[in-house]
Amino acid sequence: MQLDILGLQDPDAPTLVLASGLGGVAGFWQPQLAALTARYRVVLYDQRGTGRSADRLPEDYSMAMMAAELADALAQQGILRFSLVGHALGGLIGLQLALDFPTRIDRIVVINGWLTLHPHTRRCFETRQALLLNSGVAAFVRAQPLFLYPAEWMAQHQARMAQEDRHHIAHFQGQENLMRRLHALMHADFRAQAEAITQPVLVIASQDDLLVPWSCSAALARALPAATEQSMAWGGHAMSVTDAENFNALLLQWLDQTDDVQPLRRVAG
Repeated sequence: MQLDILGLQDPDAPTLVLASGLGGVAGFWQPQLAALTARYRVVLYDQRGTGRSADRLPEDYSMAMMAAELADALAQQGILRFSLVGHALGGLIGLQLALDFPTRIDRIVVINGWLTLHPHTRRCFETRQALLLNSGVAAFVRAQPLFLYPAEWMAQHQARMAQEDRHHIAHFQGQENLMRRLHALMHADFRAQAEAITQPVLVIASQDDLLVPWSCSAALARALPAATEQSMAWGGHAMSVTDAENFNALLLQWLDQTDDVQPLRRVAG
């Protein structure tokens, strides 16, 4: 797994790891880089089986494997303490890291995530699976923005979306990999272990998210011992892209407030 380390290069600088969602690639975070690299050492990566981290995923691929892969890649770079900002699947990787590597991760931001899969989100995922299996990669890719962006934003960014469609089709992670990543995501369930996640967590949702109802973030925040809940009125599932200015302001405010907050440490196992 290849890591990109941007921003402050002092090894003692606070480190932020950015973990994207089902797409898995580092480029998702472009709208946040200028704001974050001025204050932090920022780590980007393409998740295993996506982008520059091309690989065939095992049949039993899981959230625990995703967390372990990231922890190992960071350790190879000498990064043993970090905070994580994760979008959807990426946020759940952060929660899994808190369970499996509790002394390594200081803070977590979960963007449009969940405690356990909501029936509405399951329907959306099953619809996307059916598109991929029955209509092919192009149909899957072209439908993807419908679950990510508000309608008016899409109407104003047709040229950008057409360019992204071409890119995503050309660099598609593969049907088998996507299905295995999606299976792992759909089976992630933190209800029984949420109380053990003692790190400060910012749970942030968009109220107009078509894919993940905002109530999922509210339920997650209630289950976590040290959660702060924030919401944005507009922006869709990918509001960090569509309304980056407001999103970045909320994110930086919370990071500033928790820079000196230390989680209650526990020993793994």
